[in-house]
Amino acid sequence: MRSGEVAAQAGVNVQTLRYYERRGLVPEPPRAPSGYRAYPTEVVATIRFVKRAQDLGFTLDEITELLHLADGGPDECEPARAVAEARMSDLERKIRDLERMHDSLAELLATCDRPRADRRCPLLRALQTDRGEL
Repeated sequence: MRSGEVAAQAGVNVQTLRYYERRGLVPEPPRAPSGYRAYPTEVVATIRFVKRAQDLGFTLDEITELLHLADGGPDECEPARAVAEARMSDLERKIRDLERMHDSLAELLATCDRPRADRRCPLLRALQTDRGEL
């Protein structure tokens, strides 16, 4: 497949595809005799995985680690376990933060018909302070 075909099927632009190549998320494909890049069809699934992981809040560095784990990870199990445990801890922290943000916004919605001075939104207060705690 050519770059444009891959990009169209994956729902990204060609520049994004090239960026993913430079970052090592997608292996650089061989070139056809004509000079065009010749991508294997499975690259589309990889790019969709990257975009979905980004939508879920993963950084490209984290996605690189996830792709490495998906390929079987390191030869030894312990490094893979350490990476997986670290990711799980990060996810659990993010989930707790998102749940607190959800509850805070629900509280704001429950009080938004009140006069401004009577509204409550711990999330907005936390974002306005240096602590940033919900």
